[in-house]
Amino acid sequence: MREIILIGINHKTAPVELRECIAFSKDEAVTATEALRGRPHIHESLLYSTCNRVELYSSCEHDDPHEALAALHHYLLGHFDLTADQREAVTCYRLSHADAVRHLFRVVSGLDSMVL
Repeated sequence: MREIILIGINHKTAPVELRECIAFSKDEAVTATEALRGRPHIHESLLYSTCNRVELYSSCEHDDPHEALAALHHYLLGHFDLTADQREAVTCYRLSHADAVRHLFRVVSGLDSMVL
């Protein structure tokens, strides 16, 4: 059985200056999801990037969500040329199972938006 996991930053966890450094263009998003699928513990991936958030969703085996979350975190911070101070300032939220799915529905419905 597979689980849905999520790691991300948004307007609640990172200042705009940092969110601007961690953003994906449409082409970069395609490349990133392909690269993520090639990593251990990650079966499928989805990247959601707007001006107010970057979120990486993935499916993983039921017994290894922590390792898959670590792989997503490593990819997110390793993909960008961040300074040590910027890396320390990144506060990522990590969700798995029903919490990740619930969060996704809150995002797509606008309930987790900066402006309702």
